Amino acid sequence: MGKVSPISKMRNIGIIAHIDAGKTTITERILYYTGRSYKMGEVHDGEAVMDWMPYEQERGITITSAVTTCHWKGSEIHLIDTPGHVDFTIEVERSLRVLDGAIGVFCAVGGVQPQSETVWHQADKHHVPKIAFVNKLDRAGADYFGTVQMMSDRLGANPLIMQIPAGLEESFQGVLDLLTMKQLVWDEETLGETFRITDIPERLMETAVEYREKLVESVAELDDPIMDAYLAEAPVTPEMLVPVIRRATIGLELVPVFCGAALKNKGIQPLLDGIADFLPSPLDVPPKEGFDPKTGQVKKVHPSESAPLAALVFKVMMDQGRRLNYVRIYSGRLHTGDEALNPTKQVKEKVARILAMHANKRQRITEAGVGNIVGIVGLKASVTGDTLCHPSDPIVLEAIDAYEPVISVAVEPKTHADQERIEQALGKLEIEDPTFRVKYDEETGQTIISGMGELHLEILVGRLKREFHTQVNVGKPHVVCKETIQRAGQAAAVFEKEIGGVRHFGEVQLELSPRERGKGNWFANSLSEESLPAELVPHVEQGVVESLESGVLLGYPVVDVAVVLIGATYKESSSSDLAFKVAASMACKEGLRKADPLLLEPIMAVEILVTETFMGDVMGDINARGGKIEHLRQRGEIHIVNATVPLSRMFGYSTALRSATQGRGTFTMHFAYYDRSPQPPKSV
Repeated sequence: MGKVSPISKMRNIGIIAHIDAGKTTITERILYYTGRSYKMGEVHDGEAVMDWMPYEQERGITITSAVTTCHWKGSEIHLIDTPGHVDFTIEVERSLRVLDGAIGVFCAVGGVQPQSETVWHQADKHHVPKIAFVNKLDRAGADYFGTVQMMSDRLGANPLIMQIPAGLEESFQGVLDLLTMKQLVWDEETLGETFRITDIPERLMETAVEYREKLVESVAELDDPIMDAYLAEAPVTPEMLVPVIRRATIGLELVPVFCGAALKNKGIQPLLDGIADFLPSPLDVPPKEGFDPKTGQVKKVHPSESAPLAALVFKVMMDQGRRLNYVRIYSGRLHTGDEALNPTKQVKEKVARILAMHANKRQRITEAGVGNIVGIVGLKASVTGDTLCHPSDPIVLEAIDAYEPVISVAVEPKTHADQERIEQALGKLEIEDPTFRVKYDEETGQTIISGMGELHLEILVGRLKREFHTQVNVGKPHVVCKETIQRAGQAAAVFEKEIGGVRHFGEVQLELSPRERGKGNWFANSLSEESLPAELVPHVEQGVVESLESGVLLGYPVVDVAVVLIGATYKESSSSDLAFKVAASMACKEGLRKADPLLLEPIMAVEILVTETFMGDVMGDINARGGKIEHLRQRGEIHIVNATVPLSRMFGYSTALRSATQGRGTFTMHFAYYDRSPQPPKSV
């Protein structure tokens, strides 16, 4: 792993973007120029180092976030290449949770695309400082300044242009650096490893001076000495600007913007300089907060090697049958053989091995300290979002948000021999992926798997066959719906039964009412302790919660319902926990029937890029699918259609769009919200 870097020189960063913006291509260049790899792998050849899974190589997309370490000008960079496809958004979420900084990559032709917005806002949620890289400036239709403007308009970002392109499309030859006011031109013979620094050509000088002025003006607003120099028309040097830009980037006030063409090996070294100069080390970000599991008090985690251990498990992978946990260390040190406490599960875990990661290759190390992202072998109970800490100083760090699946298929083993293997394999995949769910349907005897989209489930089924050697038949996709109610209703139920010679009695009266969409379920007790002893209320709540797990229409989970306990009859001699739990469950089911139950289905936000010729056909097709056109925009020759469409009507849409637009239309979609379903969604 080389020499241990001081924490101030460490950079934990991720590359985030829309699918096909060039994240993996940029990562490959970074690894090559930092000497981490000796050959540039190309995504289109299926040889990218970071896309090591067979599915990633076949499809040319990133599915799982890979971790690697490289060094640049004294900085140790831990780099995570994240997926851009919406089906794998959990990979981005959990990566951003443990990163200190991010590079947002934008395609100069496509601009800020829907998934770019999603990942950018995910980064905002975790307060991750960002720099931006506008890629593909050599492509026809590239619009650098238009893309930067879209960052302001659509992301609410405050971009600070650090470079401008020297030429565009076919004439793109390098970049003008506004800090040093020099032109950088890359040598194609050395695969961009070397570049020439020249004076800015006369024809580009006016534009460069204009944007340098804007850069100084933006930074001067944040720093008095620079403002004084600017007003006095004194020279403002790079040495004056860099520390202020760094402070503003880490403070989320500015986003420095770099540019280039990764596939043509142009623009990567200044981006590496930007990572070292402007993105934070673990010491620059606010201390992470957690809470003491015993007292519930908030505790801060300071990035110090001498502090007690606090680390977060952000990913689990099954590696040749063994569990490999990816861990970010926030404080303290971790040694091979250490025993760490998992306060979430209340178990002690033994660290058998610590591994430095490079995509799917790894190197054994004996210890790791603050800021490191490492693989650990030997943990038995820890899953994504769990904390590892020193047994004498317990802390629970903030967990990682998972997403609810929106699509499911039935799988069944082809042979009896596959039956046992499939159960084990699905269990392992469920541990790895928090957005993947497995459920056994008692009524049909089927195993139902649920995920984030068609591609997500397709990849998982492929992994069952390829990695676990399990042959399965797959049913048609079903949409995962929810149920709710439309009006208030009351219901009562009595449970009175003799079980094992003991009489059980409980009577419960509930009032159910609808809540605003997205507010979730809520339970309250309006009775005094004289009417119902306090120790029985949790059992009533448990009965209600279990009852809401499957609704009265089609058995889907019930959401956005308020349930209030308004009456109960209690008999000293025969009332029991069980009786009140069952009575509450029965009353809740009855209340759902009375309260006008309603089926909700997932509605997707869809963005379609198409030329004017095919606009009419595309919009007609969206209307025919029960979609609503939200708005239309134009960007050069391309028309952008934003719509919301029920997921149940979007299966196979990529084929339909290709045929309607002679292969020239593209689309992306992601889950937007649940809404009323006109009829029970059918399988396709």
